[in-house]
Amino acid sequence: MVAIAAAALLGTAGTLPAAAAAHRPTPAVIVGHAPTLVPEAGVWDASHHRFLLGSLRHGTVSAVALDGSVRTLVQDPALTEIAGLRIDPVHRRVLVTDLDNGIGERSTAATLGKIAGIGAYDLDTGRRLFYTDLATVAGDGGSHLANDIAVAPDGTAYVTDSFAPVVYRVTPDGTASVLLRDPRLTPAPGTYGLNGIVYREGHLILGKWDDGTLWRVPLGNPAALRRVEVAGGASLLHLDGLLGRPDGTIAGVTNALFGAGRDAELELRSDDHWRTARLTAVHPSPDTTPTAPVAGPAGSLYLLSGGLAAAASGHPTDAFTLRRI
Repeated sequence: MVAIAAAALLGTAGTLPAAAAAHRPTPAVIVGHAPTLVPEAGVWDASHHRFLLGSLRHGTVSAVALDGSVRTLVQDPALTEIAGLRIDPVHRRVLVTDLDNGIGERSTAATLGKIAGIGAYDLDTGRRLFYTDLATVAGDGGSHLANDIAVAPDGTAYVTDSFAPVVYRVTPDGTASVLLRDPRLTPAPGTYGLNGIVYREGHLILGKWDDGTLWRVPLGNPAALRRVEVAGGASLLHLDGLLGRPDGTIAGVTNALFGAGRDAELELRSDDHWRTARLTAVHPSPDTTPTAPVAGPAGSLYLLSGGLAAAASGHPTDAFTLRRI
């Protein structure tokens, strides 16, 4: 789920030349430092050979090199906190969710639990391309918290809402609509509902944090939403970020935020287009409260831990960890 950055060591682009970058080893652990960054989600930007991390504390996007050095790419005053972050390679932009979960420096009593937005930013410069208010699109006046994003091959984005049983559809030009509203996706009182989301061959796979369930949404008929029966699914409580892998599997993260659940990375596989699934691996995390699996260079996979539990208790830290699985 949801900067003041350290000085860049890699120049204005924050990247290495492509030929040199291709030969750099993939580190087992990347420890970065930036004042109270609290990154909740990340992506691998292969075109610049860097990670991009979204900050819950500052509402910024930071470029992170393999040596852990940090520089700010996106700094937009319209953003309060960032929880979801994906690259749209067709349009060379990064998409982020905007929310107010009470952790950000710009959080206010009036906006707490009321913000759901999506912003698009140029991948090279960080310039804003559009910002869309999804809470207004929902049109119900209730609580909202935009969480994660999936991007279809044509650049259409799909966004989960952790405080409402809603999935939004956002076209490449930023026009948004409600794709799905279903009471089965309502969060338990006082907690988070929909969280991670993955695009898979004309379907969306949704994860629900509060009960650890998976759901399948056919984009051609969203009303045909159905729960995915997961063999071994008792391990999915507090299911946070999801990541579609090149081999067709889905990597996920569970965490022990608020005490229940466990800090771990897990792997899910399906042989019937995600009508059912099975849990094939669970890797306990040595870092507390991981929030997202993040693709890395050369097909690697990292687990992001940005200090969410400390930030939620009012004590954000400067360090974050990307640990290779």
